[in-house]
Amino acid sequence: MRIIVALGVMLIAPQLATPALAQADHSQTEALARGEYITRAADCAACHTAPDGVDFAGGREFVLPFGKLYSPNITPDAATGIGGYTDDEWVAMLREGVARGGRHLYPAMPYTSYTQMTRDDALAVKTYLMSLAPVHQPPRENRIRFPFNQRWGMIAWNWINNPDQRFAPDAAKSAAHNRGAYLVNALGHCQQCHTPRNFMMGLKTSKAFAGAKQDGWLAYNLTSDAKTGMGGWTDEQLAHYLSTGHADGRGPASGPMAQAVEYSLRYLTAADIGAMVTYLRAIPAQDSGPAVVVPDAPAVSLDAMGARLFGEACAGCHLPNGQGRQSSWAGLLGDHDTGDPAGLNIVQVLAEGSHLETSEGRMFMHAFTGAYTDRELAALGNYTIGQYGHRQGMITPQQIHQQRGAVAKPPS
Repeated sequence: MRIIVALGVMLIAPQLATPALAQADHSQTEALARGEYITRAADCAACHTAPDGVDFAGGREFVLPFGKLYSPNITPDAATGIGGYTDDEWVAMLREGVARGGRHLYPAMPYTSYTQMTRDDALAVKTYLMSLAPVHQPPRENRIRFPFNQRWGMIAWNWINNPDQRFAPDAAKSAAHNRGAYLVNALGHCQQCHTPRNFMMGLKTSKAFAGAKQDGWLAYNLTSDAKTGMGGWTDEQLAHYLSTGHADGRGPASGPMAQAVEYSLRYLTAADIGAMVTYLRAIPAQDSGPAVVVPDAPAVSLDAMGARLFGEACAGCHLPNGQGRQSSWAGLLGDHDTGDPAGLNIVQVLAEGSHLETSEGRMFMHAFTGAYTDRELAALGNYTIGQYGHRQGMITPQQIHQQRGAVAKPPS
């Protein structure tokens, strides 16, 4: 403030910002914007936001082979969040999976991918998260079976499964390829879902991006294999799918992939999406993705029941020809999910429904378990696979029953 005396009256006028202060404010705004972008690219919100919870306040449940994990609060609350982390502690947590105080994290936190991050990017994420309003939300207690609840065992696990190496550009590749590799491998941690796991639950790098079963969903084979991967997709389809969650002739994203689009990918620039496509196209083709598990029980065949149910319950939105009414988001013709005879994703959608926030509004499909029997939904799923994926569906009533129970089970 500065004091002005005029006609015997003392006035107080605001001090004009100096060029140095204005420059500092601009730099801070740029740093926060950069940190928010990198946090989006790293898809932090999807894991650290519980359904109907506060963004980044944690509490999302992860059901793993050895128990249940709950994501922690990463708002800057000093008691229950990340307040007080030093820069070095933060970088060590992202790269080594060791939290403040030496506590080892479980690899549900994708630090084996984040380890490739540059220090500047890691600290940019911290800068953004520290700018958020702190939320006091104590962590939920993990329910991990012995001996997996002994965190010291992660020391040996990390020796084998965490490369602890930073991203190194390939001088023989283009700038776009290298940018895409960094986005896919370091920030986007795509392998965490799309690469099968070994017996230690580490990434099976010999099958990188060949697809995997994740929490009951089928994560697609991202290699250029024409039969089971992305080889038949055009660059435009792949870019549109990544940035919007939908591609004409390929269907919409659902489940974890829809979350990745909603929380992360739709915020990336067209240049970065293009770089990701460039990198993905260069991944060697593999047709040895996740083995399709054919159930022991006989499948419900493509019969009149499935056709009748589709006509009654589905054709109004999807149309009999699978092209979708009013919106191509409802198109089933060519949908990648219909190419899986086991119908993993179709069963999930029938039992849980699907939703995705897009630039065109909320795309939504409700669950069907409340109105139909297990046999009816199995027949409906198999009809969809046969009609639009041109394969013999192998969905059984037992699959529907199991998934129905999983959805109905109250949170623990």
